[in-house]
Amino acid sequence: MEINPAFFYIFAGLAIAFSLLVVIKKSAIASAFNLVCVFFSFAGIYAMMDAHLIAAIQIIVYAGAVMVLFLFVIMLLNADNAAFDMHPIGRGKRLVSASFVVVMAGMFIWVFKNTTYLGPISNFSNANVEAAGGNTQVLSELMFSEYILPFELTSVLLLAAIIGTIAIAKRKKPAALLNGGSAAKGGNAQ
Repeated sequence: MEINPAFFYIFAGLAIAFSLLVVIKKSAIASAFNLVCVFFSFAGIYAMMDAHLIAAIQIIVYAGAVMVLFLFVIMLLNADNAAFDMHPIGRGKRLVSASFVVVMAGMFIWVFKNTTYLGPISNFSNANVEAAGGNTQVLSELMFSEYILPFELTSVLLLAAIIGTIAIAKRKKPAALLNGGSAAKGGNAQ
C-alpha cells in the first residue's frame, strides 16, 4: 500500500505539535493528555504503513495502560498541585542552553546532509512480509527469537515500576507531618 504524503504530514505535524505541548504545559495532567494525542498520531502513522498490529498495540498499551499508570502516579504524588519553585534563569544558563541547542541542531543538519539513503531494507519488503505470513507473524517470530532478551528485560522493568509504585503508595508518613508539624516544633501532640 502506498503511503499518502498528505496524511503522513498531518499525523507527523500533529505528533510534533502535541509533543511540544507535552513539554510546554505547566499542568502534569494536561501534559499527560497531550502525550495520549502523540500516541494516537503515531498509531495513525503505523496504520498508514500497513502495520495495523503495531497501531493497535500503540493505542492499547501506550495510550491505554501506560497513560493510566502515568495518571495514577501523578494523582498519587499530587504532582499537578505541587508548587514548583520557579527561580529566574540566569544569563549563564541561558547561554549554555542556547549553545547546546545550536550544537545539537548543527549535528542533526550534518547527519542528514552526509547520510545517503540506502533504500528500504530488503528483508522487510511487502513481498517478503506477505510471504512470511504477514506483519503479525513476522513481528512475533522476531520478538520471541532475536529480541527475546530485550522483551524479557522490559517485563522486569515493568515489574520494578509496579513494585516501586506500590512502595510509594504504602509508605508511612512521618509523625511530624501527621501532627501538623507540632513534633518538629517541640510541642506535645496529646
